[in-house]
Amino acid sequence: MTESRSPLDGLLHGRRILVCVGGGIAAYKAAELVRRLRDAGGDVQVAMTEHAQHFVGTATFQAVSGHPVRTSLWDAAAEAAMGHLELAAWAEIVVIAPATADLIARLAHGFANDLVTTLVLATEARVAIAPAMNHRMWRHPATQANVAILREWGVQVIGPDDGPLAEGESGPGRLREPEAIVRALAAA
Repeated sequence: MTESRSPLDGLLHGRRILVCVGGGIAAYKAAELVRRLRDAGGDVQVAMTEHAQHFVGTATFQAVSGHPVRTSLWDAAAEAAMGHLELAAWAEIVVIAPATADLIARLAHGFANDLVTTLVLATEARVAIAPAMNHRMWRHPATQANVAILREWGVQVIGPDDGPLAEGESGPGRLREPEAIVRALAAA
């Protein structure tokens, strides 16, 4: 019997990838992203914002990543050894998906007020964001200015796509599909 192969096989072979999940409805797609990154050969760990946990549970990400999920700077077991710094140093690629307008703003202005923003400030890894939000939020001058700052710093911006949004509207702001995010990370 022949084993079925993924079209993503080997694209990110052996790469250490930290997926940071932001608090938007598109967080449910991040579980598929983790699965696809593993299909591509990546070793994937997950950190989630507090708001992301309102959309998807940590058990889902632990199951698809094969690693415990980090959710707080105040995790006594992980932080006894400064775990957030170890995780930031471990990563070769950090991808924030979905990157909400709020999370993009906090990243662009150097905030370190939760685990995800602290990890991004503490890493020397390549950073990518996959924005997802309402089309008016995406087009807002503040969001565009924040994205420009991140691009200037070398952050890879993957998406967003134009299409149907969760609230029933349509426009730019849709999270790029997980396989396309993997391909963009591999191509960079």
